Amino acid sequence: MSRDYELLVIGAGSGGVRASRMAAAKGVKVAVVENRYLGGTCVNVGCVPKKLFVYASEYSEKFKEAKGFGVEGQLNHFDWPTLRDNKTAEIGRLNGIYNNLLDNSGVEILNGTASLKDANTVVVSGESGEQEYTADKILIATGGWPFKPEIPGAEHAITSNEAFYLETFPKRVVVVGGGYIAVEFAGIFNGLGSDTTLMYRGEQVLRGFDEGVRQFAAEQIAAKGIDIRTNSDIASIEKQADGTLVCQLKSGEAIEADAVMYATGRRPMTDGLNLEHVGVKVRDNGTIIADDFFQTSVPSVYALGDVIGTPALTPVALAQGMKLVANFYDGDTTPMDYSNIPTAVFCQPNIATVGLTEEEAVKEFGDDLSVFESSFKPMKHTISGMPERSMMKLLVQTSTDKVIGAHMVGPDAGEIVQGLAVAIKAGATKAVFDSTIGIHPTAAEEFVTMRTARA
Repeated sequence: MSRDYELLVIGAGSGGVRASRMAAAKGVKVAVVENRYLGGTCVNVGCVPKKLFVYASEYSEKFKEAKGFGVEGQLNHFDWPTLRDNKTAEIGRLNGIYNNLLDNSGVEILNGTASLKDANTVVVSGESGEQEYTADKILIATGGWPFKPEIPGAEHAITSNEAFYLETFPKRVVVVGGGYIAVEFAGIFNGLGSDTTLMYRGEQVLRGFDEGVRQFAAEQIAAKGIDIRTNSDIASIEKQADGTLVCQLKSGEAIEADAVMYATGRRPMTDGLNLEHVGVKVRDNGTIIADDFFQTSVPSVYALGDVIGTPALTPVALAQGMKLVANFYDGDTTPMDYSNIPTAVFCQPNIATVGLTEEEAVKEFGDDLSVFESSFKPMKHTISGMPERSMMKLLVQTSTDKVIGAHMVGPDAGEIVQGLAVAIKAGATKAVFDSTIGIHPTAAEEFVTMRTARA
């Protein structure tokens, strides 16, 4: 049967765009459906604008650091509209680039909201009504979306999506959550001048990261002036006549703020796709069940990216898109390798990690583990007078000498650990690290000069 497309992709985010472009480059007839913006979360309301905001939030501290070096200056004024609008202009530029990438690859862009009619038919609802399209293969790459809990007054709170477009900058803000988005935005608001409270219902922020990293990072973040409140949660939010928000905590305490931002997780964007009708199976948390090559319970329907519950990272979705196309059209039968995926948290100071946490390593290797750890004041701060410290940790399987984890808290951690990730992926041993000449004077050289394992 002749169909409209060989591959029809639902969602023009990182994974969807990469898969559609790569497929089209092989001569495949491809279309991508998008109802919001090209580039997905990362480009529009995620990694890219967030990193731009992080850059902005660091300037206030740089003025303080400069005094110890004899450079006198002060931050006279921060203009939120300038930052917000310059960021928005940059995102618009990137949207145009994504549009050109798809166009130049021969991918047809279908503007509208997609739903599955059957295993090979997609209904697209747009400004001109509904249109049906058939395809040999359908790829769902709709990603995730932030949500707010169902508490009284939740409508007065924002998520990270709205934080990028606030009309006015809040003088007082409460960020709710303990994951990397919450921690990063707390640093952004704090650095830009907000009186910032980071509220988390658990024992410690950054669940899932190395315990030593979590503790060290929390101490450094708190030292920047962020009020971290663990074992704490909001029961309700009340909006006052002057616009002030009063957060009634479950403890009985009340906190006033100008903005409350929830960063308590993301849900897969599958509403309206009609998955149940077609027979695509999902987990209890809403993520789509897919095999190693992204095939769902319906043979002609595939899914990748955040919507299938794999690590919610842009590079993962990009790699999945390429793996999918290689499997479809090049005969690649090697599954995705999700081990040793590096990641970073752009809080202040930064966190970056690759490989196992110490807790995971102990569980897997028991006593067959050596831990090398260092905590120190960065060279710059010996003169700046700032209290910030850095931390580095290497985990080594003793019997093989293989490095199985690397963790860092400190300036440019992501830039440093990206290089270490290559070494660890290649199977480097501690002896290789030890025999590598360091670049002096840098913080990074600490990773190749730690000689004594922690007792």
